[in-house]
Amino acid sequence: MSASDDTLRSVRVDRVEAGQYTATNPRGGTISFGSGGAAFSPVELLLAAIGGCTAIDADVATSRHAEPTGFSVTVTGHKISDEQGSRMTDLNVTFRVTFPEGAEGDAARTILPRAVKLSHDRLCTVSRTIEAGTPVTSTIADDA
Repeated sequence: MSASDDTLRSVRVDRVEAGQYTATNPRGGTISFGSGGAAFSPVELLLAAIGGCTAIDADVATSRHAEPTGFSVTVTGHKISDEQGSRMTDLNVTFRVTFPEGAEGDAARTILPRAVKLSHDRLCTVSRTIEAGTPVTSTIADDA
């Protein structure tokens, strides 16, 4: 499969001040992050991306049947540094989802495990990319 303009995704990261940055997507959405303080770190954003991606998949599948009464996803992992460099290991995604009593809630509860598995195995671009691995290249623009 070749890359094309309709498959391209991007964000721009701008330095706001020492250790603080803002990422902007092409639609104008922004998120601040950095090192230190209460700001999300890049590693925490990675964890949020994994959790958010698979949460969306599971939510779309289950909420067709019943609106959840509780829905949270916790993503954990260990940040290590070894001969391979700094990286995350032992990533784990835990869903805590409740649905109302009744047939609709029962249907959603039945679908949830399949939806989470399908997200993990096929749908979640973020976790699929991490598990499959992909090269990352860094360049310096000529106009820098």
